[in-house]
Amino acid sequence: MAAVAHQFGILIDEDGECQSARTMADEITRNITDTIKLKDEQLPLQGEIWKELSQLEKERLTERSYFLKWMRINLDNLSRQNLSGLRDRYKDLCQYSQEKKDDIKHLDKQLSDCSLGLEHFLRELGQLYEAACSLPESSLQRKQMEQLPGLCAQMLLDGFPIELVDGDASNIPLKWISAVLTQLHTLVDSNSKIRVVTVLGVQSTGKSTLLNTMFGVQFAVSSGRCTRGAFMLLIKVNKELKEELKCDFIMVIDTEGLKSPELAQLDDSHEHDNELATLVIGLSDVTIINIAMENSTEMKDILQIVVHAFIRMKEVGKKPVCHFVHQNVSDMSAHDNNMRDRKKLLEQLNEMTLAAARMEKKENITKFTDVMEYDPDTSSCYIPGLWHGTPPMAPVNAGYSEAVYSFKKTLMEDFRKCQRNDDLTHFLKWTQSLWEAVKFEKFIFSFRNSLVADAYSRLCSEYNGWEWAFQREMYTWMVGAETKISNIGMTDQNPQRSMCKKT
Repeated sequence: MAAVAHQFGILIDEDGECQSARTMADEITRNITDTIKLKDEQLPLQGEIWKELSQLEKERLTERSYFLKWMRINLDNLSRQNLSGLRDRYKDLCQYSQEKKDDIKHLDKQLSDCSLGLEHFLRELGQLYEAACSLPESSLQRKQMEQLPGLCAQMLLDGFPIELVDGDASNIPLKWISAVLTQLHTLVDSNSKIRVVTVLGVQSTGKSTLLNTMFGVQFAVSSGRCTRGAFMLLIKVNKELKEELKCDFIMVIDTEGLKSPELAQLDDSHEHDNELATLVIGLSDVTIINIAMENSTEMKDILQIVVHAFIRMKEVGKKPVCHFVHQNVSDMSAHDNNMRDRKKLLEQLNEMTLAAARMEKKENITKFTDVMEYDPDTSSCYIPGLWHGTPPMAPVNAGYSEAVYSFKKTLMEDFRKCQRNDDLTHFLKWTQSLWEAVKFEKFIFSFRNSLVADAYSRLCSEYNGWEWAFQREMYTWMVGAETKISNIGMTDQNPQRSMCKKT
């Protein structure tokens, strides 16, 4: 039978390989009589020790989440206590505003610097990592610091916001952010696609509250200058929506309020706002321009500079979608009533875009929508106030959540239409190139709006014309003067020659 089976290619137990393998298996199992004792003695690592390690790992993840929450609560309480005393002193000093200007200015700085949050600790970790990168690769200190980006990336993956732009120094620690995003890329699927949503607006217009309501996140919220710089937060998309939205994660970027009263006294405050706005809009696929009430003019100046910067900087190749969100508008007919204002705003932006394109000699750009996607009819949303009455006893306005949900569906539709499919590595490279461009672009950011930039350009043209005319007149006068001087020398020599001939 065995020979016949071999002829037909049938595997049988009498084969040499099968018999050899059976012999080895018998040798291993022959002396096993008590399986429980064997597992305890011969396989100790997968018993109780492994179960305890698994439980500790789960507890560590849960404990870390609680730790970060309690740290945030305690730090907020400390900052609140310090701020309370400083604000009382500030009120007292304001009664003598003329006599104690220096004291008020010093107290202003204290009010700005006394806040303490998790971002300060993470910022210090980032600076330690940046410093360690300058050490030799074999250095022990550098090897110790190489674990920090992975921890921060895990925090980002767990839903905690990480600082992208340093709010105090207005800078991006590129080595630190690059390392964190690189580690994040290794933690997720290498082909994971992301969409970037950014909110931008004047201080205390409800930007963080809007993002918290829309995406169920927990950006810090309060009145005054709460958010500093820019924070990024990663949201994982459900499996059911991945194919529909064409992305695996949504990167949400919250920014500090523009036109802050704390920074208004500084000479370069508008330069800080222009740089921040250009950076975050350039990084985003969808930009939410958050506006208080129905007035769009407060963001018009900054948008003009952003568009001019986009035209000027060749690194900016994106064309982000722009949405205007008007907060605290309870009138149901606000969208129809403000149609004329939206058209007028678009006309003004078109004029400024055309002027900026002329300055930069970009003939292919003629209107605002050549730089940013914007439809005045579908890209404007009006949201009622968050509260019914005066907090803290006022109930939450259900209409606020309904309006935000309706706006969220509009954003999801933008995601479906988006043609770009970038992953975290593309976002990292884009951040690096855009930040380098923003750092070196100092000319256009120094202006408050495009009108001032255009006036400066015209003045430079006039000045160049005057300078050229002056140089031309000076050259003509100099040539004439040199000719006269040469002729005077010739006339002085001619009489002497005539006298020599007479003698």
